[in-house]
Amino acid sequence: MTAAPPVTPKDGMRKARHGIGRALLAVQQWLRRPLTSLHLVLGIFAILTLFGLVMVLSASSVQAYTVNGSSYSVFTRQLMFCVPGLALFWLAMRVPPRTLRSWAPALLVISVLLLVAVLAVGVERNGSKAWFAIGSFSFQPSEGVKVALTLWGAHVLAARRAVMHRWKYALSPVVPVTVVILTLLVLQPDLGMTISMGIVVIALLYYAGAPLRLLAVLVGGAMIGALVLALSASYRLARVTAFFAPDSDAALKSGYQIKQSLYSLADGGLFGVGLGQGRAKYYLPQAHNDFIFAVIGGELGFVGAFLVLALFGLLAYTGLRIAARNTDPWLKIVVASCTTWLVAQAAINVCYVVNLLPVTGLQLPLISSGGTSLVVTMFVFGLLANAARHEPEAIAALRQQGGGGRFTGRVTRFLRLPAPQPYKAPAARPPAQRTSSRR
Repeated sequence: MTAAPPVTPKDGMRKARHGIGRALLAVQQWLRRPLTSLHLVLGIFAILTLFGLVMVLSASSVQAYTVNGSSYSVFTRQLMFCVPGLALFWLAMRVPPRTLRSWAPALLVISVLLLVAVLAVGVERNGSKAWFAIGSFSFQPSEGVKVALTLWGAHVLAARRAVMHRWKYALSPVVPVTVVILTLLVLQPDLGMTISMGIVVIALLYYAGAPLRLLAVLVGGAMIGALVLALSASYRLARVTAFFAPDSDAALKSGYQIKQSLYSLADGGLFGVGLGQGRAKYYLPQAHNDFIFAVIGGELGFVGAFLVLALFGLLAYTGLRIAARNTDPWLKIVVASCTTWLVAQAAINVCYVVNLLPVTGLQLPLISSGGTSLVVTMFVFGLLANAARHEPEAIAALRQQGGGGRFTGRVTRFLRLPAPQPYKAPAARPPAQRTSSRR
């Protein structure tokens, strides 16, 4: 018998390249499947929700025990908000897009009225009068305004696609309505929510096809407005000072959170100190809310932090993929704008936790503690899943016998989801007929 030839490094490299090529080919084939977008949305939603609940439990246990006598009080509250959140996720996934679009004006009016009412009868927390409180239950109406503005703004702009190059039609009435909303938010005051609302309106105009020069003017004006707001209040000025001069006397108090969050991230290293073993929860204010990413980096290390960033990166790809593959112009704008809003909010949160931006108070979607934010974000994910079901290829697959596969068919039957209907463009208006009057 002849001995087998020895395996050379070139043979190992050749096999590795062959294996990588086959894996990439399998991924490409999977991405071409008609229901891939839906599976991606559902997967991201499930992972972020479960991961968020685990991290809220870990990050809040010390403060919850100190304040309420139970390490599970904050986690239990977050878990309770999942119930209405999942109900709204199901509703947003089930209602036909045409019906959702018809609700947009009424939702906007109700949301603005709630913003006005909260200034009169709302509860003040952390210097902002932005919550309604009924017993132990409270909610923040400004979170819902973002969704209402997105649905209504897309409704208006989708009908003006042909004239978006003209500034008059691109600005009115979306920008004036947004200015009213921003004014109400400034009166609360809530700088973080104001920034988030600005992201929404810029995304709406961009994806609707507004001129880049117009967007540049709006972004410039927004930056000047944000600077004025930052300098108009002592606590906001302290945050800016802490960012640009962290060692100054004025920044000792306001810069405490940033320093402690950086210490927590440094403790984590590559794999972290272990889930539930982090020390940041003992001394970092808002560890389960604004600064939960610091707890993730401390307990799960670079690997855990990178997983969070990768999930939001995958969300950005999935949302823009759904928008590109849809034929309904309203859904295109809604999905792209919602995706931009969620990913940009996550990016801002991570950036101020790692001291790349001043602290703004924006939460990490689906991960930070916060009942209203959780419910609204779940509703937005339902919108994304609904849009994924209304991709042309997905419609064809779901309307076939079996509902697009065994797993998808079971999910569809369990959630009692109706078969998606193809998008029908509105009939073109007939040209005006000239009439002549005879005497």
